[in-house]
Amino acid sequence: MKIPKRKLFLLIFFAYVAFSLYAAYNVFFSAKVISRVHRVVKKDPAAAQGGVRDGGVAPFVEDKEWNPWEDEQVDYKSALYKKREGFRQHMERIDKNRPKRHKVQIWGKAAIGLYLWEHILEGPLNPTDKVAQWREGELQSGKIDFSFYTGPAVVQGHVPLDMNNLVLVLNGREQQKISYSTRWLEHVHTLVQAHTVSHVAVVLLGNEHCTNDWISPYLKRNGGFVDLLFVVYDSPWVNDVDVFQWPLGVATYRQFPMIRPNAQMVTSSRPYLCNFLGTVYKNSSRETLMRVLKQAGLDKECITTAREKWLPQETADSLRRYQTALAQSELTLCPVGVNTECYRLYEACAYGSVPVVEDVQTPGACAAGPSTPLRLLKAAGAPFIFLSDWKELPAILERERGMSQEQRIDRRRRLLEWYTGFRQQMKERFTEVIEETFFKSG
Repeated sequence: MKIPKRKLFLLIFFAYVAFSLYAAYNVFFSAKVISRVHRVVKKDPAAAQGGVRDGGVAPFVEDKEWNPWEDEQVDYKSALYKKREGFRQHMERIDKNRPKRHKVQIWGKAAIGLYLWEHILEGPLNPTDKVAQWREGELQSGKIDFSFYTGPAVVQGHVPLDMNNLVLVLNGREQQKISYSTRWLEHVHTLVQAHTVSHVAVVLLGNEHCTNDWISPYLKRNGGFVDLLFVVYDSPWVNDVDVFQWPLGVATYRQFPMIRPNAQMVTSSRPYLCNFLGTVYKNSSRETLMRVLKQAGLDKECITTAREKWLPQETADSLRRYQTALAQSELTLCPVGVNTECYRLYEACAYGSVPVVEDVQTPGACAAGPSTPLRLLKAAGAPFIFLSDWKELPAILERERGMSQEQRIDRRRRLLEWYTGFRQQMKERFTEVIEETFFKSG
C-alpha cells in the first residue's frame, strides 16, 4: 500500500514538532539527573554543626557547578605546578652558580685616564668628540662592570655615583696638578666617611723624579682610605701588594689616537732608518744625539726635527708629521728627558717602529738597580734596542742597513704583537688586583 507523499511529509513534520517539544520540556522543566559516579554530596549546614536533625537522614545536595572533567583538570594543574616549580629551582641553581659580578666606577681627572680606558681596557667613549665636555663609557672585564667618566664637566658632586667602588685617575707631576688632585682626594674622603664609597684605588701620573710624598697620607697602610695605588715611573714604593707600577702610555693630552695595526703597517717598505722629532735641551744627551747624526751623515737617512722649547700641545699639522715619521721609520730614537720613560716609547710601539732607548738612570728618587730604568717594560720583555751612549748609534744603523725586508717585517710583527700583549697583560693585572682587593670577601 502506497502512502501519499503529502501524508508522509506531514507525518515527518509532526514527529519533528513532537520531538522538539519533548526536548524543550526536558531542558526547561525536568529535574537534572546526576550520574551516581560524579554526584557530589554536600552536608547540610545544620548537620555539620550538630549532626542530623530530628534523627533524620542527612540530605544529599547536588553541586550546581559540577564539572565532569574536574579530576583531569586537577591532575593537569598539579603536573603543571610541578614543572614550574622544577624550572624555578633550576634557575635558582643557575643564579647561585653564576659568577658574581661587581661594579666599579672610574673618574678620569688626568689625561692618562684615556690611556687606561681606551688603550688598556679598550672601552668605548661617548660622544666620540675628543674635546667634548663630558664623555662616558661602560665595559666588562673579568668579574667587573666598569663605568668611566671624564672631561671638564666631570666635577665634584655632579658625577652619578651609583656604586660604592671607585678608581680615581690623577696627575701628580707638578705642584699645580697636585693641588687639584688633593681636592679630589678630599672629596672622595667625604664620600668614604659617609659610607657612600667603600673601596678606592688611585691611578697616578707620578712625579718624574718619583717624589710623590704628598699622596702617602692618603694610603690605607698609612691610616688613609686609598686601598690601591697604580703609579707611573720606577717608584721605590712599588711592592705589588698595594702599590703597583703603571705604564706612562701615549700622549693622550696631545690627542695621540688609538692605533689599530693592519697588514700594510707590517709589510710596507719604510723609506727611513730612524726618526727623532722633539725638544733638544741645552747640555743634554739630545745634543749629543743630534751631533752624532750630523757627523755620521745619518741625518739624511733619518727624519729629524729639533726644537729648543718644549710645547705642551701639538697642532694638527705637527701631530700628522710626527705620526708619519713613526709610520715611515724602522727605528725611533728615544733619548732621556727628565725621566727615561717617555710617551715616545709607546707611540713608536703603536706604529711598529722599534724604540732605540738611552738606557741610563736619571737624577731623582726613582728606584735604582739592575732592572731599572724602565723596570715595568723590561719585566714584560720589551723588544727594544738599548744603548748607554748615542755614540753607539752609527754601528746600530749600519746593522740596520744589512737587514733584509723579510727580517724587518718579522721584527715589526713581533713588536706589534708584543705591544698588544703588553696592554692585554696590564688590563688583566689591573682587573685582577681590583677584584682581589675590593671583593676578596665577596
